[in-house]
Amino acid sequence: MPTALVVGGSVAGLASALALAGTGRRVVVLERSAPPPRGAMADLHSRWQRPTVPQAQQSHTLTSLGVRTLRTRAPEVLARLVAAGAPLFDLTRALPQGATDRAREVGDDELVALGCRRTTLELVLYRTVEALPQVEIRHGTTVRGLRLSADRRSVRGVVTTDGAHLPADVVVDATGRRAAARGWLSDAGVPVAADLTSPSGLRGFTRFYRLRSSSLPGPLNRGHAAGDIFDHYAGVLHPGDAGTFAIALGTLPGDTELDRLRHSDAFTAVARATPGLTAWLDDAVSAPISCVHAIGGPANALRATAVRPPVAGLFPVGDAACVTNPLYGRGMSLALAQAFGLADALAAHPAAQRTEAAAGFADALLRPWYEHAASTDRARIGRWSAVVHGRHLPPADAGCPDTSIRAAAAQDGTVWRGLMRVLMGLSTPDEVFGDEKFRHRVAQAPRGAVPASTATQPRQELLRALLAAEGGSL
Repeated sequence: MPTALVVGGSVAGLASALALAGTGRRVVVLERSAPPPRGAMADLHSRWQRPTVPQAQQSHTLTSLGVRTLRTRAPEVLARLVAAGAPLFDLTRALPQGATDRAREVGDDELVALGCRRTTLELVLYRTVEALPQVEIRHGTTVRGLRLSADRRSVRGVVTTDGAHLPADVVVDATGRRAAARGWLSDAGVPVAADLTSPSGLRGFTRFYRLRSSSLPGPLNRGHAAGDIFDHYAGVLHPGDAGTFAIALGTLPGDTELDRLRHSDAFTAVARATPGLTAWLDDAVSAPISCVHAIGGPANALRATAVRPPVAGLFPVGDAACVTNPLYGRGMSLALAQAFGLADALAAHPAAQRTEAAAGFADALLRPWYEHAASTDRARIGRWSAVVHGRHLPPADAGCPDTSIRAAAAQDGTVWRGLMRVLMGLSTPDEVFGDEKFRHRVAQAPRGAVPASTATQPRQELLRALLAAEGGSL
């Protein structure tokens, strides 16, 4: 039986193991950390410490692309997530009241998102994968390099830090943002093309809460989330599983005045001052269940090892293949889609064509989202910097969905659906925004009130709320 080694046992690695096991391969997952603790799901979130996965303590969501992937490829995983208390949200319920075309349409069934903490998704994946007879998960194992063929053109396995040589014809790099494959190849003397990178310009602060009742205290104006991306920061709330929710506040890395969000009083003051979040934070409605977790946003990156692989048999997945700003919530969904796409490519092609086929799939899946994140972040960084530093706003970036699309979406159900399909990963920006009929509807849509997504939260008001929480004043 052919063997696949999956290096990394987080979301992307576990999804790859699940997908590859379905192709008849023996799969060995090599994970450097300890296994998750045993016990009831509800008790494990605070007990499972993840020093190698700092983003595990940040806000996550599963977009429509991820839900579609689980529905079609791993329905048992989706069923277990729902049983664990992860709600499915029909995004069409967020259709603006004034929009035309509110009647249900073909494709609306795909506009669904899952409210789920990353830890819950990972635990469900882990328990599903470890039960598969053809999968072995080895903890406390770190890979230090690749075993290559004599001509250094194809993979023959890996070498671990304790000197073990593990043979395989497929090696999946699921090492996350550190993308270890580049280092492995460099150590083996194999040149690798440069990655595409661009700044994300984000620093994130997340805190988790538990609702005191089963009813939602406020509307989800983003379909699966509340809040918005404003003109100098972001404040977004994502419902999670088992009656939890997470609030994520995003700022510019150089916005020193908002660095104080790492402190719970300052975080609470700004969150309560953020439109769409206030009702959720009433003491009678919810209670915090974590401290504030701060993290620096990684740069957007499209890895050359994923789309231009220099050796056969090496397949980066998840963040080891592509990183996009976590503000857009696409990471877990892209990882799931890529994992099953990789398995399909390996199953459908002879050995000599598998690497090229998998790289072609990865490029088609990931490049549009890297380019979208790069252009959107460039425009957002310009806007936020101008407000923070008191400069004139820069001109609009032609590569980003502009105010006219969002304004039209508030009045036209077809435009709203197109925009939502992009935000949820079901259609690429070019497929929607580049469509002539879509552009015509945007141009012809009646103009009403400015949509909430373009609203501003005056900076001075926000700073006053922050300072008041600290006992100061402007």
